[in-house]
Amino acid sequence: MTRSTLALLLAALALPATAQTIYRCTDANGGMLISNTRVDKSCKAVVSSPDSTLPAPKARTSGAAANPSPAGFPRVQEDTQRARDTDRKRILEQELAGEQRSLDQAQRELAEQQSVRASESPAARDRVQPYKDRVAQHERNIVAIQKELSSLR
Repeated sequence: MTRSTLALLLAALALPATAQTIYRCTDANGGMLISNTRVDKSCKAVVSSPDSTLPAPKARTSGAAANPSPAGFPRVQEDTQRARDTDRKRILEQELAGEQRSLDQAQRELAEQQSVRASESPAARDRVQPYKDRVAQHERNIVAIQKELSSLR
């Protein structure tokens, strides 16, 4: 009987996607029936399609409305927050200028290393690779800082 139950269950799983829920019912004689409709109260849901079990996505809201502060949460005054934002912008601009200087220096060092190498040997490429990596890292840092600055404006 277990093989036939398994076969029925597999057959029920192969039903078209329109069948939202699969029920397993037990009749008065103890026999089992698998159906996509609930025959009586003895039927129990075995398989439900993902469409019927997932809740609808919630609409996303932005800002303070999405994450309200608790009642006793300390508030920052506007002028204090404005001063903090100004400081943050100034610090990011300083970091950007420093990264730009570091990028310029790394590019000069890379150019020196590339002009020194006499051959295209693997050893020469390995020697130049750390300089290329440094230039790439400074470029990524500059992009990240510029992204932060653009979110402030």
